[in-house]
Amino acid sequence: MKILLMCWRDLTHPQGGGSERYLERVGEYLAAQGHQIIYRTASHTDAPRTSVRNGIKYERVGGKFTVYPWGLFAVLRHRPDIVIDTQNGIPFFAKLVTKKPVILLTHHCHREQWPVAGPVLARLGWWLESVLAPRVYRGSQYVTVSEASADDLIVLGVNEAEIQIIENGVDPLPEKTPLLVDDGLIHLVTLSRLVPHKHIEDAMDTVASLDGVVLDVIGSGWWEDQLRAYAAPLGDKVVFHGQVTEDYKHALLQRADIHLMPSAKEGWGLAVIEAAQHGVPSIGYRTAGGLCDSIRDGETGVLVDTRGQLVHATRELIEDPERRRILGENARKWATQFSWEKTGARFAELIDDVVARQKMHDQ
Repeated sequence: MKILLMCWRDLTHPQGGGSERYLERVGEYLAAQGHQIIYRTASHTDAPRTSVRNGIKYERVGGKFTVYPWGLFAVLRHRPDIVIDTQNGIPFFAKLVTKKPVILLTHHCHREQWPVAGPVLARLGWWLESVLAPRVYRGSQYVTVSEASADDLIVLGVNEAEIQIIENGVDPLPEKTPLLVDDGLIHLVTLSRLVPHKHIEDAMDTVASLDGVVLDVIGSGWWEDQLRAYAAPLGDKVVFHGQVTEDYKHALLQRADIHLMPSAKEGWGLAVIEAAQHGVPSIGYRTAGGLCDSIRDGETGVLVDTRGQLVHATRELIEDPERRRILGENARKWATQFSWEKTGARFAELIDDVVARQKMHDQ
């Protein structure tokens, strides 16, 4: 089959993250099964207009807003057998220009993120996501990554029977991970895009109240300058590592004692599982949604409700190394249940089912 993947970014984009990794890994699995995979996304200065990687042909056309209309032209030009339309806030509305089946992939709803776009765009964006998209995609197959995100879609009026939950996988650990020097300090770590709704400031406030503790910030994003200014009074208690290589990312996670994820909203929380691979428990907000699925509260990490509770839970784990070790070992076992092979296989099975249903409907 010819399968068109549509997403506003890919992993080469400076702001690419977990959502893009999910779609690429699924695409790579499908390509390995013999399907023709085209990944349509926005252009940027760090990658060519077209390229081929791991069996996927990437086409990069359009910018932050124009990627959407250009994406519809791609549907018309390629005439795929099926489209996977990724809704990062808003979808491409591919269903409007093709009679072939369209799967809508959405990691989470964006009510909490829209305000950063400004009052006008925020109202328009949330209307497109919460009102128009559910109407346009009524009767279509949805895929999301957690029970919490499925519940959010149901609230928007999506039929529960049309939602399939397919959790994130995780990349295997690198064959060799650099061993960082033990400096005798407790290391907290955040692995995240640096954008406002990730609330990295809460992690900084946490480390500010603790002695002998350092926060390693892994990732980049357009909010980085504001975060650096916020962290300036803390001196060397906060270390910005930027966008790092995979092996160094895992070296930092391996050295960490606790992973903090104070995000306002997560569909799943891939970084939680990446930390868990190293036996590092995570602390995050219950209200983030998907973290209730990726963090097993009291077993592989801790869920909290407020910034004050985040600080308190972190202090408690630092002061109780035995509990921290138990949570970490549980987290390591939990992480072994996830792989992109499993995720890809479940997605491939769903695609076959959706295409078969469409054929029956057309007969």
